[in-house]
Amino acid sequence: MTSNQPWQDPSGQNPHAQQVPFRAETNPTWMGRVQPQNYRQAPANPAGAFSPVIPPALPVESRRRASAGVLGVVLACAAVAFMGLFLVLPFLVGNTGIAGFVIGLVASLIPLGAVLLAVAVIDRWEPEPKRLLIFAFMWGAIGSISVTLLIQPYFPLIAPPPAGMDFLTFATTVRAPVVEEFAKSLGLLLLLLLARKHFDGPVDGIVFAFTIAGGFAFTENILYFGRAIAESSDPGSDLARVFFLRGVMSPFAHAIFTGATGLIMGLAARRWHHGLSVLGFVVGLIPAMILHSQWNSMGQNFLAQYVFVQVPIFVLAIVVVILLRVAENRLTRQRLLEYAAAGWFTPPEVAMLATASGRRSAIRWAKSFGRGHQMKAFLRAATQLAFTRQRILSGRDVQGHQHDEQRQLRDIVALRAAAAG
Repeated sequence: MTSNQPWQDPSGQNPHAQQVPFRAETNPTWMGRVQPQNYRQAPANPAGAFSPVIPPALPVESRRRASAGVLGVVLACAAVAFMGLFLVLPFLVGNTGIAGFVIGLVASLIPLGAVLLAVAVIDRWEPEPKRLLIFAFMWGAIGSISVTLLIQPYFPLIAPPPAGMDFLTFATTVRAPVVEEFAKSLGLLLLLLLARKHFDGPVDGIVFAFTIAGGFAFTENILYFGRAIAESSDPGSDLARVFFLRGVMSPFAHAIFTGATGLIMGLAARRWHHGLSVLGFVVGLIPAMILHSQWNSMGQNFLAQYVFVQVPIFVLAIVVVILLRVAENRLTRQRLLEYAAAGWFTPPEVAMLATASGRRSAIRWAKSFGRGHQMKAFLRAATQLAFTRQRILSGRDVQGHQHDEQRQLRDIVALRAAAAG
C-alpha cells in the first residue's frame, strides 16, 4: 500500500533521496547562501506519483502549531491597543479637536492606502501572516507614537542641543529622527523576536517596516491635517497645502526611512543568528535616522532637494525592492527544483510556481473550472515550502523546520489534488 506522506527515519537520512554533491546552483542568489556542510537532500516522495488524497470539493485546512510567539503577538496587540486608548487618542483629540480629528482621520486614509497598496504588491510572493501585519500596523499607528510621546520630553536631558543650534532646529533634525526611528523600529525588533520564522529575509523586513511606517505616518497625518483645521483662519487652504506636502509629495517618506532599518535587519536575519539580528537593529537605525534628518533639514531650497535628492532615493528604493523580488523568485525556483528531484513536483509545475506569469496563468486556468481558490492555496503552500527548505539549509533549528517541512509536504499533496480536481 503506497502512502502520500513524506517519510524520514529517526536518523534523519532519507533512503529515497539520491545523494548528489553540493553544486554551485544550490546558491542561486546572494539571498540564499548555503554552506556546503549544511546542505541536505530534500525528503523523497515514496509514492512515486501524484494521486488525489481528498475530494476536490472538500476544503483543505493547513494546521499550524501554536507557539509562544503567537501568544506574544496577541499580548503585544492588547498592550498597544491599551496605549492607544489612554495615550494616543487623547493626545490627538486634544491637539486637533473633534472636527479636526475626524477630518484628519479621513484625509489620512488616502496616503495610507498608497503605502498599504505598495506593501500588498511587495508581499505578494510570500505573504506574511495577517496577524503579524495587523500588529505591525498597530505598532506603527499606536505603539511607536506612544513611545515617541514618552521619550521625546527626556531626550534633551540625555543629548542636549549642541552649541549654536536653536532648540527648534535640534528638535526637528535630531530629536525627531532619533526618537521616531527608534520607536518605529522597536516594532521590527519585537516581530523579529516573537515571530522569527516569518522574519528571515530582507523582503520580510521591508514589508514589516513599510507597514509600521504606514501606521506611524497615518497617525502623524491625523495630527498635521487636524491641526490645519483647528488652528487656521483659513482651514480649507491650509489643509490642502499640508495634504499636498504630506499626502501627495511624501506618502512614502517614513516608509523609506524605516525600510532601511527593515532591509538591514532582514539581511542580518537571513544568517539565522540572534545576536547578528539584534546588531542589525542597531546598525539599521543609522541610515534611517540619517535619511529622516536629511528630509527634515530641507528648508528654503526644498523643491530642489526634493527633485534632486528625495526623488532619486525613492527611485533607488523601488530598484532595491525589484532586485529583492527577483532574488526571491530565483530562490523559490531553486528550492522547488530540489523538491522536484525528490518527486514532489514536476519541472513544468516548478516553472509555473517560480514565475509571476506562470502563477497568473495557473489561477486563470483553475478559475475556469471553479478551483481558483484551491490553486491560490497551492501556490502559497509551495512558496512557503521553498522558504522552509531555505531555513533548513541555514543549519539552525533544523529539526524544528523539518517538522514544518513534513507538514507542508502533506499539505502540498492535498492542495494539488484539490487544485487539479
